[in-house]
Amino acid sequence: MSYSDANLVRMHNSRTNVAVMTAPSTIVFAPDSFKGSASARQAASAMARGWASVRPLDTLVLKPMADGGEGTLDAFESAVPGSTRMPVRVTGPDDRPVDASWLLLADGTGVIELASTSGITLLNELRPDDAHSRGFGQAIVSALDFGVRRVVLAIGGSSSTDGGAGVLEELGARFLDASGRPVRAGNRGLHHLSTTEFHAVRPLPPGGVDVLCDVTNPLLGADGAAAVYGPQKGAATAEAVHALERGLATLARSVSRAGPVAHPDADPTHPGAGAAGGVGFGLLVWGARLVPGSTGVAEICELPAAIASCDVVVTGEGSFDSQSAAGKAVSAVLAAASVGATRVDLVAGRISAPTVQFADALSLSVLAGSAEAAQVDAERWLEVAGAALAERF
Repeated sequence: MSYSDANLVRMHNSRTNVAVMTAPSTIVFAPDSFKGSASARQAASAMARGWASVRPLDTLVLKPMADGGEGTLDAFESAVPGSTRMPVRVTGPDDRPVDASWLLLADGTGVIELASTSGITLLNELRPDDAHSRGFGQAIVSALDFGVRRVVLAIGGSSSTDGGAGVLEELGARFLDASGRPVRAGNRGLHHLSTTEFHAVRPLPPGGVDVLCDVTNPLLGADGAAAVYGPQKGAATAEAVHALERGLATLARSVSRAGPVAHPDADPTHPGAGAAGGVGFGLLVWGARLVPGSTGVAEICELPAAIASCDVVVTGEGSFDSQSAAGKAVSAVLAAASVGATRVDLVAGRISAPTVQFADALSLSVLAGSAEAAQVDAERWLEVAGAALAERF
């Protein structure tokens, strides 16, 4: 009997003669991606195959997770029944066309992922001054034109440091120089910004806009978008970082001068304003809410309800470390499971932090003999881990 990533299924597998003859249980698989090795969907499926080889009568539920970065659409599509991919062609961060898609959920919510429209992986080479977020804005407009009742935005994986100006421009804002001409896209254009106009900006959909954001950086300063993330996007010198900072500061001043037209939460010091090169700030200007990414994904995927009716939830990620409890998908799974004291098992590529909060924990690096071996054939070792957890359960 085949199974679907999106639904509760009964899995049967005769690949092994190992079978634990106990009462059937319900198991939820809710891992994040194993970056560079397996997507969250692939990880959930592989662990489920392993589990089914040992306990073929258990009911398995696949709820791949994400934290608002690359792979968020895949996680939602797998975990939310009735989801539909909506293709859209946008202007990529270096002006080349990009064929992307947004996701329409059955309840009328539109989910748009920045990584697939304006993400850093879309660049052939880093463009710290010129990369922009226009494509992300175009995908948002596509969802609004379709008539979605609510928008959810995943903003991880950004290529630019344009403060969200590209998004806002596509939504109807105007960014003008002293001569009244539109400034060029990207951070470089912000240096010539004189006037910002918001009177023609598209209104929010009826259900509002939630932004999945797991960072708390402000727009400006030592912890801001330019200082912290600029080097990752190609700002190789202190002077280059300072130039990005000047552009963002000019944008913040211009927004402030626009007065009450901008949303009152459009504060450059707001936690998360510096996310995605300042796209967090631009979305605050529009009136969006910033919400914890992994928690937002869990809620939309109805993970709490699935965990409430299961016997075990298996979560995981590429590296379980001291940061894993600070807003990552694993922390959202633990929080949901704590309500009913549900057993939680962990599978991670590497484990470097205490795992006392888990009933069982396995490292793929230990199972495979090395981190390199685990990364080369991650799905195989995830399947081995799933079988091992089932045997020990």
